[in-house]
Amino acid sequence: MKRKGTGPDGLVIVDKPEGITSHGVVAKLRWLAGTRKVGHAGTLDPMATGVLVIGVERATRLLGHLMLTAKTYEATIRLGQTTITDDREGEVTASAAADGVTREAIDAGIAALTGEIMQVPSKVSAIKIDGKRSYARVREGEDFELAARPTTVHAFTVHAQRAAVAEDGTPVIDLDVTVECSSGTYIRALARDLGEALGVGGHLTALRRTRVGPYTVESARTLEQLEEKLEVLPIADAAAAAFPRWDIDAESARLLSNGMRLKAPGLGVDGPIAVFDPDGRFLALVEEKGGTAKPVAVFVGQP
Repeated sequence: MKRKGTGPDGLVIVDKPEGITSHGVVAKLRWLAGTRKVGHAGTLDPMATGVLVIGVERATRLLGHLMLTAKTYEATIRLGQTTITDDREGEVTASAAADGVTREAIDAGIAALTGEIMQVPSKVSAIKIDGKRSYARVREGEDFELAARPTTVHAFTVHAQRAAVAEDGTPVIDLDVTVECSSGTYIRALARDLGEALGVGGHLTALRRTRVGPYTVESARTLEQLEEKLEVLPIADAAAAAFPRWDIDAESARLLSNGMRLKAPGLGVDGPIAVFDPDGRFLALVEEKGGTAKPVAVFVGQP
């Protein structure tokens, strides 16, 4: 039986559990909010847990911009085994004893993967090649290569290092790490590339996203909590938290509401700016272009 809801405008910050897809979380929120107009700002693999930003109703128009924000992850990397998926859910394709790998070599490998880098995404990613998802091509047994893409790893920190023995008897090393990175960074690929650089292979055994832009796991709610009470961050509060704020006067608000362009505020920021009227109503996202405030998403007058 479909749950009747009001479909409020805003964001729901979900602490995604392991074992469910991001699409599955969206389907759950559609039922809870009573609307089909629900989307997410950046996929998490079924194995991964943590922050999944869900947009409801008009807030879905914020999601494309939120996908471009920085993210933080906590992960465990296993050195000594390579898998077909670059994580623990895939078949092990190669093993090499990692007990001889030094901490100095690990630190050097991590340093090489920090900053602005070129990264080849995991083949089981959702990247489309000629209209077909990369992971679908892997499942069908296709042999193909993905092009390297620029990304930025702001910080890559090891918190703990443990010696272990894999199920096949291979001596391995498990690293607990935190990664702060730009959108489009694949943590599985960092694990793969670190292991490859150290000559023993590597893959991801655990992944938890703790931050997407300003939204952290501390403010996230589990699906069970949301079933008890659907907590929606109002669209105005969501925009104010995620983007630089520009408060305009009533006349400027009237002009913007009528489709007129305004003189740029001169904030000197690269990316969207959230515009508010004197009453604190969220009006639009704009970008500074050639001295004018160019609207990228207008919310006044929207149903």
